Amino acid sequence: MHAYIRILFSGPTRIPLLGNYLEIRKLRNELGFYHLVWHQLAKCYGQVFSVKLGRIEAVVVSGYDAVRQVLCKEDFDGRPDGFFFRFRAFNKRLGIVFVDGPTWNDQKKFCTQHLRKKGFGGDLMEKIIIEEVNDLMVDITIKGENGNKPIEVHGLFDVSILNGLWAMLAGHRFALNDSRLSRLMELVHVSFRMLDMSGGILNQMPFIRFLAPKCSGYEHIKQILLEFYIFLKESVEEHKYGSKDQEDYISAFLIEIEKNKESPGSFSEEQLLVILLDLFLAGSETTSSMLSFVVLLLLKHQDIQDKVHAEMDAIIGDREIQLSDKKKLNYLEAVLMEVQRHSNVAPLAIAHRAIRKTSLQEYIIPKDTLVLASIWSVHMDENHWGDPEVFRPERFLDTTGKIINDSWLMPFGIGRRRCLGKILANTNVFMFIAKLIQNFNIQIPHGVQLPDRPQDGVTISPSPFSAVFVPRRR
Repeated sequence: MHAYIRILFSGPTRIPLLGNYLEIRKLRNELGFYHLVWHQLAKCYGQVFSVKLGRIEAVVVSGYDAVRQVLCKEDFDGRPDGFFFRFRAFNKRLGIVFVDGPTWNDQKKFCTQHLRKKGFGGDLMEKIIIEEVNDLMVDITIKGENGNKPIEVHGLFDVSILNGLWAMLAGHRFALNDSRLSRLMELVHVSFRMLDMSGGILNQMPFIRFLAPKCSGYEHIKQILLEFYIFLKESVEEHKYGSKDQEDYISAFLIEIEKNKESPGSFSEEQLLVILLDLFLAGSETTSSMLSFVVLLLLKHQDIQDKVHAEMDAIIGDREIQLSDKKKLNYLEAVLMEVQRHSNVAPLAIAHRAIRKTSLQEYIIPKDTLVLASIWSVHMDENHWGDPEVFRPERFLDTTGKIINDSWLMPFGIGRRRCLGKILANTNVFMFIAKLIQNFNIQIPHGVQLPDRPQDGVTISPSPFSAVFVPRRR
């Protein structure tokens, strides 16, 4: 009983109705980032403490052992419920990211089986990505006027990254200058900056939408969802009345809906739309931000960029890069691993929920408790990394130059609920950066100060910056 009381009351003092909202907001304004708020509170209350987010009881977990237990223990495999998560899904629990139980099992199985059938993780995926990479290299050369003009890096990779996924989901790709898709990617970036991993104030205090529909973000989010669903519905309708022999994900899902017409279960048109929204969001923002961080850190560390160039010239030369080259380019791989650790694009794992009363270390966690696991705390642990604030790729190389696979690196999470798109994301990051390094020297525009402070939100992204991509003439 003592442990139960401890988990409920080890944390900042709550006030009626608002819980810890005011204190957390104050800290967020001071520190700039939610993961730093949890880090600050962990220093006061320990690596496992509780907060009240409006009406939601939440436990915040830091440190390798506790984070690993949350991510790997089946008792924490639930996903958050509440107003925001239902609001984005036709007021139901739909999709693949924010559901659990039989629905999640059914949709994960269907999604992974179909994507594997379509070459996800294989030659077809590599072929699709190479096409996007080559198109972007041409686009960068034209936009940058052969290295004479700086290019804004924010949004540079958006359409290219999404195309790799969209080709498997919808059977076609977009032009890099597609204005419709540019608008949708703008909405993706805006929505990720408006919220946090708990669902934000709308999830914590849903009544606020009646009192302050604009200030709470309710009206803006409603408009963003409307635009997304108009686009996704158009894509689904095109498949309904288009060629019947298409083999993409949307077509396969529509066939499954038809098969289960008498007993729909997990398969419905609304379910398809929310899954497409989930995959659209998850498959674009994080990878695009990661690529931008790679470019930013290579700009800041020209000596590291020079080493990657030297490795690329020695091993690849002028020939076309293939995914199989990944295991030969150890220094580049170490750089990409260090960017994942240092930049912390996803500083908190997607929120978990205790599906039953359970334990975490010496604590008892009540059923339905929201659990926020700080991956940032693992990636920035001084006792393990020594100098976590320093960007040092060599930490992932042994004395012979081979890769060290450190279990403390977990940018995609671990356990059953780890990111479904890990293979696609890693392939994208490697292929795009390897090709960029092979083709360009990436330089800081004259007189420009690079940003030191990223932007907070559901994920972390670099503040806007430009780069000069000077074609290499070997």
